[in-house]
Amino acid sequence: MATIHAYGPLGAGHINPTLGIVTELVRRGHEVTYWAPQMFADRIVETGARFEPVVSTWERIDGGPPQMHGRELIRAMGLLLDETEAMVAQLLGTPPPDLVLHDGTLAWWGRILAHHWAVPAVETWPNFVGNEHWSMNEYTKINPLSPRFLWQMLRIGRYLRGQGIRDIGGFMRGELAAARLVTIPRAFQYAGDSFTGWHFVGPALTERTFQADWTPPEDDLPVLLVSLGTAYTSRPDFYRMVASSAADRPWHVVLAVGDEVDPESIGPVPGNVEVHSRVPQLAVLRHARAFVTHAGMGSTMESIDHLVPMVAVPQMAEQRANADRIEELGLGRSLRPEGLDAESLWTAVDAVAAAPEVYRRLARMREECAAAGGASRAADVIDQVLGGHRARAGAE
Repeated sequence: MATIHAYGPLGAGHINPTLGIVTELVRRGHEVTYWAPQMFADRIVETGARFEPVVSTWERIDGGPPQMHGRELIRAMGLLLDETEAMVAQLLGTPPPDLVLHDGTLAWWGRILAHHWAVPAVETWPNFVGNEHWSMNEYTKINPLSPRFLWQMLRIGRYLRGQGIRDIGGFMRGELAAARLVTIPRAFQYAGDSFTGWHFVGPALTERTFQADWTPPEDDLPVLLVSLGTAYTSRPDFYRMVASSAADRPWHVVLAVGDEVDPESIGPVPGNVEVHSRVPQLAVLRHARAFVTHAGMGSTMESIDHLVPMVAVPQMAEQRANADRIEELGLGRSLRPEGLDAESLWTAVDAVAAAPEVYRRLARMREECAAAGGASRAADVIDQVLGGHRARAGAE
């Protein structure tokens, strides 16, 4: 048995992919304590881990955690440094664990704490990763000579050197980790066969009994789930278009509008549409025939697991990459949100729901997810890291 500290940022798309892994670690007898913002308490407690709340500086930011790419990147780098400093200050005084498990994209404090304690760190990456063959630079361009970019890099480098970390580039890329777990299958990753030094363990989904269940209506209409995730959801015109255009269509629409839009503001809706701020997504996907999604990676993996064809309407750069991959692999269609009208949306929904080839490709990708190993393989990697660390400590 080992003591493991897990760290997650303010972002469901970064917390949810770790839940199955933590559940498996607890099942194997490890003592896991998970530090995360209070809003994630229920889902973390369900894993069997001990939950400890932290106060995130991002709770005061409209729209949730910063996005580490696209136009927001330079600002996000500063916000991430602020959050890292705050988290290190909160957590450094806790008893050192045998291993740190943390989100690699945003929870940089896991790297710093592991360095201070001289314990191995294992990172979880719930998104596409990059190398010389493919990177998010395909979708975003940053001028490395921009004064604002250089200033943020100077701030980050100064802070990391103050923490005793000299390899700034290796830190930024996660190369100092003992292992990096990617919670998608290699077959979904762009240029997947070109990646070394990464463990593509696939999704580690849980039942999420902390959420309410959902029962389909008795009208026998096929279910369409429409959700733009938990960030970038302030799209009332899009929701009104979906709701009003659903009238007289042979679908039952479950519309999740997020926390930034009042469901009542959508106005009168047809009888075959239900509107909620949030829905128990897995419970709805069990009954869904199609999914209009923002193409967040978590939602994408969940849709594949439930064999639900997707119509992707991405809201930002990372989601555009996901949406293009969905279409490239034949798992659904991708639509640009700019100027999207009801006819185009419903044409895509009807097409993916009626295409046998889409279901065949979803089934093949689900097999790839299962073959990747999920939570069990992730826990195996973590156990190997722990064993290697103990062996080296014993040799010393």
